[in-house]
Amino acid sequence: MALMPKRVKHRKEFRRVRDRKATKGNYVAYGDYGLQALEGCWLPGKTIDSGRIACMHLLKREGKLFIRIFPDKPISKKPLETRMGTGKAEVEYWAARIKPGTMLFELAGVSEAVAKSAFLRVAMKMPVRCRLVRRRVAV
Repeated sequence: MALMPKRVKHRKEFRRVRDRKATKGNYVAYGDYGLQALEGCWLPGKTIDSGRIACMHLLKREGKLFIRIFPDKPISKKPLETRMGTGKAEVEYWAARIKPGTMLFELAGVSEAVAKSAFLRVAMKMPVRCRLVRRRVAV
């Protein structure tokens, strides 16, 4: 089942678009390697789940996967051949707001070669360009 919030204050939202780079959540915080988005988009919950499944299938219960994004934006869509008016449409799916530089997934407890092959599979599922990022060592 796709990810979605348990409760929300408002059922429907405006379709705001903010074209800025990510200032929060743009570094590897939990794992050793991360998958970083290079473009912005609305990432559906189904796509996040398909990336998780593709990664875990290759890892075979080895290492730990951290999902750094959550779909909390309701996206509504009117049915085809519907006349204008009659209010805003019902929620079609839930999406995560992705800014350029946002960390999507992180991996811990695996080698760099395994992380690279796992994130290559995940990147194929994502609708944006992604890159592999290593954790920075703080001195």
